Amino acid sequence: MSDPSPEQNIPEALDEASLDRLFREARTTRRWSSRPVGTALLASLYDLVKLGPTSGNTTPARFVFLTSDDMKARLRPALSQGNLEPCLSAPVIALVCHDALFFEHLPRLNSEPGLRDWFAADVGLSDETAFRNGTLQGAYLIMAARALGLGVAPFSGFDSFAVEETFLEETGWRINFIVGLGYPEEGPSPPRAMRLGFDEACLVL
Repeated sequence: MSDPSPEQNIPEALDEASLDRLFREARTTRRWSSRPVGTALLASLYDLVKLGPTSGNTTPARFVFLTSDDMKARLRPALSQGNLEPCLSAPVIALVCHDALFFEHLPRLNSEPGLRDWFAADVGLSDETAFRNGTLQGAYLIMAARALGLGVAPFSGFDSFAVEETFLEETGWRINFIVGLGYPEEGPSPPRAMRLGFDEACLVL
């Protein structure tokens, strides 16, 4: 039997319904239903997120899930006024963080000799790597949440120093952005804001 042609090895694209859920019909959630989001679902969410690629398998992202009213109340003083209601009303608030000392885990995550010491000796490189790849993993969180049927609302209006002092002081992690998670309240999707076209945002060289 002959080997399969290259075309036969190309995975099929996701179906239209999947693309609609992830991209075309997805909207930032503004109103949340009362349906709870359990810890088991958050674990399933992370199990998807951790599989996304990062440079050298550094995986620097860390996530803090605020699920109780008490923890959300502690976040309140750090939020900008416009984010108070839409963020605090989310069933779960995820703090998307990164670990500046991610390289301490590299002996388990990457078999390349000396990689841990290379990052440890260059603070600029390690900080840049942690922020870039942690942001990438935060984007995976958004898409994985949508894939699991959750609504998502990212937020960037907050006092990062206050968040770190309140929630991250013992970990040494750094906050990047915040994501509200939960099931959206049923109703018509709001109109999508304009996006730039291919010719405006892309170069093919």
